[in-house]
Formats: sequence, structure tokens, C-alpha cells
Amino acid sequence: MTMFRRRTALLTTAFAGALLLTGCGGETAASPQTTDTGEAETTTALTVEDGWVKAADEGMTAVFGVLGNPGDTDVVIVSAECAVSPMELHEMAMADGEMIMREKADGIVVPAGGEYVLEPGGDHLMLMDLAEPVLPGDELTVTLTFDTGDEFEFTVVAKEFAGADEEYQGDGHAESGTHR
Repeated sequence: MTMFRRRTALLTTAFAGALLLTGCGGETAASPQTTDTGEAETTTALTVEDGWVKAADEGMTAVFGVLGNPGDTDVVIVSAECAVSPMELHEMAMADGEMIMREKADGIVVPAGGEYVLEPGGDHLMLMDLAEPVLPGDELTVTLTFDTGDEFEFTVVAKEFAGADEEYQGDGHAESGTHR
């Protein structure tokens, strides 16, 4: 084999390897669903970067991360589901001079071409009543439902976090709709 052919083969192999590696990354993206006829259905595009859930033995905990919308239209999340707990979309808001945690009544809007940050002390996806402990390293699957009826599923990993040290125990939540 001549030097030119070896160099060409080496460059081709390196290029193919680089293309394969670009498919590996830290985000999850929605993939189009297909019908029985093989035609692509319209789906809502969404990505999740750095998704995680706060480890907890019981009670409440929350899912955090960055939701990305590479699409041309806003995405409106109206609900979330997880096998280990009922879920709610939550926000932090001022009420009577203090910050409270409450259900986000109008859903979460991820702007077209933009992102929406879910973070401790801010908006988040709340697991309301754990049926089992969520231990560091556990993986949870979360399903988001959009106002279009489309669904998006992603997985988060549980980790210890003492940061904002939110109180996730119910404080009359059923009656007042708020957490303190």
C-alpha cells in the first residue's frame, strides 16, 4: 500500500470515528415516532441536559436540569409522571413577603430555540410522595406531557445535594397549594 493510500485510509477512519463520537453526549433528545404506515408523526422536540434528581429516603424530592427546545415553536409542558411518585410542576414565588413553593398553574413554557432551567431554589419537577427511597446512583424515568398531547421521556440520576436545603415536607399542601 502506498503512503498516499495509507494516509487516506487513516484519515477516513479518524473522520468516521469522530462522527460516531459526536452522537455521544450528555443530553437526551426526543426522537420522531413512526406510524404503522412508516410515516413520521409530528413530535415535540425537546432536550434535557444535566438532568438529576435529589436523593431522598421518603417524602418529597425534585428533578432538575436544563430543558432545551431546538424547535420553531414554544413547547408547553402541562404534566410530569414518574413510577416512584406522583409529580407536579413547581415554581418558587413571593407570597405575603416570603418565598413559597407552589404548583405552576400554567405549565412550563420552553421557548422556541431556547431553554428553561430547572434548579434548586427555582422552578423544578416535584416528586410529591415517594413510594420508595431514591438513593444516590438510582436512575428514574420521567415522562413529560405537552399541551399538544405529545410525550417526552428522559432519565435522571439521583445524587446527594445539600445546596438550597429546601423543605420538601407537606405543609398543608393539599389545602393551600403552597409549600413553605
